[in-house]
Amino acid sequence: MLDILVVGGVGVDTIVRVPEIAIGEGDSLGVEPIYDYVAHTGNGVALGCLHLGLATRFIDYIGDDEQGRLVLRHYEEHGLDFRHLISPDGTSRSVNLVDAGGRRFSFYDYRHDRDLRMPAEFFGPHVAETRHVHVSIPNHTRTVLTAVPEGVTVSTDLHGWDGEAEHQKAFAQRADLVTMSAARLGGNPEKAMRWVLDNGRASVVIATDGEHGGYVLERGGSLEHYDAIDPVRELGWSDWAPVDSNGAGDAFVSGMLWARAQGGDLAMALDAGRVAGAYACRTKGTSTALISAEQMTASLAALRK
Repeated sequence: MLDILVVGGVGVDTIVRVPEIAIGEGDSLGVEPIYDYVAHTGNGVALGCLHLGLATRFIDYIGDDEQGRLVLRHYEEHGLDFRHLISPDGTSRSVNLVDAGGRRFSFYDYRHDRDLRMPAEFFGPHVAETRHVHVSIPNHTRTVLTAVPEGVTVSTDLHGWDGEAEHQKAFAQRADLVTMSAARLGGNPEKAMRWVLDNGRASVVIATDGEHGGYVLERGGSLEHYDAIDPVRELGWSDWAPVDSNGAGDAFVSGMLWARAQGGDLAMALDAGRVAGAYACRTKGTSTALISAEQMTASLAALRK
């Protein structure tokens, strides 16, 4: 039996490190070496859960292209159980700018046809083998939402939802645990978070806000703010510095899912998410720093001292 099945959300990031996320004068700018990384949201959640010791499987579309072959080589190296279908339009991609403080801006190329859907004969047997399903929000995963049986919990990450766009609403309504970014919520995350609780089945909604921490709202409760972790002061990571935030949100989700799989409460899940998210920022590239269960356990113990 799987602990978690991650559905959708693999691609390749081309990361360009720039002094600041702005286009200056002229028509060119010299930058650090440009690298490609296996990436995107499902990738980060799946690898994060795998390295935390959860029995993990990942399913998605890739292309019959060099990026798809990069994905397959990468997962073979990590030992991730990845099952896939071939999309005729190729593997999804992004070009991400990363500034000197590790902040990023992404240009996302979804690539797949808008009518592409994951067929039930492919995902059904995998859903039947798992205790929890994390459904990423690419359009082709929609068919999975209504096929998850009762008794199997569901999570999703709405990313930069503005609280209004229709695309994310079906995902928000089906999931038991919903995360999102506060970046596009105009300084008022509660409205979108309340919508999820009022219109869906989630017991808790979290809006992450990077170095400012984030917000948590439980069903029947009031909005609460939580602080970001200071890894040097609170965890003793003396060599820590924010190098690259690509994959930090996905690491946060994997930390929360690990804590819930251990039977932890919401406070433990938030702490595990914060620790995993901070750990992900310590190296260049997307999801290149993946915290282990041993490191997580030690970090949570340090946090509680």
